Amino acid sequence: MMDQAQALRNHMLSKQKTAKVITVVSGKGGVGKSNFSLNWAVALSSKGYRTLLIDMDIGMGNVHILLGENPKQSIFHYLKGQAAIEDIIHKGPADLDFISGGSGLNNLMEWQSEEMKQMLKGFEKLQKIYDYIIFDMGAGATAGGIELTIAADEVFVVATSEPTSIMDAYSMMKFIHLKDPDKTMLLLCNRVRNDSEGTAVMQRLKTAMQRFLNKEIYYLGNLPEDQNVRKAVSAQYPFILQFPAAAGSKKLKSMVEAYLDNRPGETLKASNRFLKRLTSIFYSK
Repeated sequence: MMDQAQALRNHMLSKQKTAKVITVVSGKGGVGKSNFSLNWAVALSSKGYRTLLIDMDIGMGNVHILLGENPKQSIFHYLKGQAAIEDIIHKGPADLDFISGGSGLNNLMEWQSEEMKQMLKGFEKLQKIYDYIIFDMGAGATAGGIELTIAADEVFVVATSEPTSIMDAYSMMKFIHLKDPDKTMLLLCNRVRNDSEGTAVMQRLKTAMQRFLNKEIYYLGNLPEDQNVRKAVSAQYPFILQFPAAAGSKKLKSMVEAYLDNRPGETLKASNRFLKRLTSIFYSK
């Protein structure tokens, strides 16, 4: 039987497409960013979009833990030249592909020019076989991570209704805006008590961005505080699959539908925008 790595190599040779790249960020940890990234990616994959989720919290990754997996190789091994890009791609539920960020402090990495060159080399391949590539970034702004965020087609910002989360989300969006004033940013309000709470958070951030930076941000939507989400985390399985009838699952599926409806055919347009932007950012340093 052909192994997964060989199958991916063959797929890379046979497909000519360009992935849409989304980075998912937060101003602080503990807002449910990785769990959202995972379930968003699963939702896209479930609808037939070839989707790759990459955990960019290198050395402190959560995606593989949320999936109950323990991959031997992570993005750390690829960036250090210890594994081929195809060999670090693992299969998740609903035909989702994912790359682990690894765990254990011994895998923490400082971004150097060699790592960035390796990243560019890998994504020249990956962008040709996926419809969506989603980066689950580490919390806050980090070296290496900010370049990927700015190069992405869109940035999803995850926040809760806590004042510290709102302030940190604003700081993150301001930082991104100052680096790239044209960057499209969409806000996800997580763990809200009701729609009104989510709307209130959005209005606060939208008003602040417009008033102080003259920047328009968009509302991706909100997800409720749902104990079924917590149960799915404990079970190490995506809540959208574990509890498809739960309030959080229904909300997320509606959100994905609305998102796709506003972007008909966009993933089918051949474009090298992400790779070009990332290359430009790297070589301008």
